[in-house]
Amino acid sequence: MKKFLLCFSITAFLLSCNNEKEKPATTGTADNSPKSTVDLPYTASYSSSWSTDVSDADLKTVLMSYKYWADGDITGLAGTMADTISVDMSSGDHFVKSNADLMKFWSTYRDSLSSVVIDMEGWHKMYSTDKKEGHIVTWYKETDTYKTGKVDSAYYHDINRLVNGKIVWYAQYKRPAK
Repeated sequence: MKKFLLCFSITAFLLSCNNEKEKPATTGTADNSPKSTVDLPYTASYSSSWSTDVSDADLKTVLMSYKYWADGDITGLAGTMADTISVDMSSGDHFVKSNADLMKFWSTYRDSLSSVVIDMEGWHKMYSTDKKEGHIVTWYKETDTYKTGKVDSAYYHDINRLVNGKIVWYAQYKRPAK
């Protein structure tokens, strides 16, 4: 009887061992991206489904727009923008302008500067898989020297939405560097 109980106990112990790894607390979605099972306090109103599937050509377009601005090349800058651009400025102003009107508006400001130096600290390519829209987010420090000699610098965080290789929406967020 003791041998039977010992064999039964060993068998029960061996059968109770589980070699399977614990599964993560996520479930798959239709696009095979993990979906959190955590009860979050908010639901994204725009999108919470992102990848980095934005072309390097789109990234170059956005980065060139900054280079053109720094160099004072408004014609080059105009070539990176769509025919109509929606703009949200760090001042809170929002407007939708034609490419020509936006370049006229920005030219007036750029003409007041003798130099612009941009230290591009980073960028991130973001593609909204449910909206089918590509964005390039940038972080940089810009130092503007006015023709009057005044120097002003600030840290910026911008969002650039592209359609067909052109910027269609530009949003800017600013923190003074002081």
